[in-house]
Amino acid sequence: MILSDAESLQPPDAVTHTCPLVLAGAGHAHLVMMRLWIKAGWRPPAGTVLINAGSHAWYSGMMPGLIAGRFGLDECAIALLPLCQRLGITLVQASVTALDSQHQRVVLDNGEHLHYQLLSINTGSQPVAPAQLDGSVNILPAKPFPEFIHQWQRWQTQAPGSVMVLGGGAAAFELAMALRQQFPASELSLACSGDLLQSHGPALRTLALQWLTRADIAVFEHNRVDAVRHQQAFAGELPLMRIDALILATGASALPWYSRSALPCDSQGFINVDRCLRSSDARVFAAGDAASLAGSLRSGVYSVRHGPVLAHNLRAAVSGQALLEYTAQSNALALLATGNGGAMMSYGRFALGSQRSAPLLGRWKDYLDQSFMRRHRLADQA
Repeated sequence: MILSDAESLQPPDAVTHTCPLVLAGAGHAHLVMMRLWIKAGWRPPAGTVLINAGSHAWYSGMMPGLIAGRFGLDECAIALLPLCQRLGITLVQASVTALDSQHQRVVLDNGEHLHYQLLSINTGSQPVAPAQLDGSVNILPAKPFPEFIHQWQRWQTQAPGSVMVLGGGAAAFELAMALRQQFPASELSLACSGDLLQSHGPALRTLALQWLTRADIAVFEHNRVDAVRHQQAFAGELPLMRIDALILATGASALPWYSRSALPCDSQGFINVDRCLRSSDARVFAAGDAASLAGSLRSGVYSVRHGPVLAHNLRAAVSGQALLEYTAQSNALALLATGNGGAMMSYGRFALGSQRSAPLLGRWKDYLDQSFMRRHRLADQA
């Protein structure tokens, strides 16, 4: 598809709609934004649309608890229709496949084309897969969450014999520990291209390695898995281990349509935005993992912090008012689930999470996660 060619974006049978405001994706930033609009009593322009692949938004903070069997599906999901109805927004269950920013048009996988006057993108990222996969093992990307959950439900009928989690961040650690709770007899491993939790302080890394050792999870640091052949995971020419399944919890990669949209993107393909979360095209905003902004990392904590700025700035863009600037926090609290109801905590270089302190930290994490869910579920506020 050549996005500069307008005809290629609009086949003869395409259904086209014009919207004053299109919200692409129900990520954390958009959820916070919608809640704040409801709290303020503000309704977006009539004809505003929210595009999301499903009827629910999934909260990433509770995914490890779901995998560990501590939470049910309904506890980890936020119904979008009540939020949309309260705000007069139309929910379109589809995925964005292309964006032509020059002609202000979003293309969906259901054949629809939405023309927008204002667009906000909160569609996230996807994990990086090894370059060579021969189809000999099951591949389970940690994102997008609906796909992950669908595959996960199939796994629950029969535990795989050997599972490797690929990635060195918090998500990889949490998923590996959660899998141990669900599959106590399976052979589990974690492989990453650098140090485990290298974006955190060394104290948290030490605690994490201790937890993984106690859980009998093999760790392969400084081993970039770039191929899986005949059920064997390879780092270069080095065979690491035989596996039945591979979970991708690797670093975020941009959705392909970002760089094909004619919007300026960074070297990784994420949409460049200014401190107001606005792209070089004043009609397009981006937040969460989709956005490239110095000092703002790709994690749920930062995406949530984008929400209030986005809530103000989209209202301001509609009414012609001044925009607010987002300021990234220098340190962010991180709570990493240990799979058994406990958690580790880090803030800057400070860390806690021994076997003694983990249960209390786990209760704190559960409280914060469940509070987020209550704030964004209209049924819980009735």
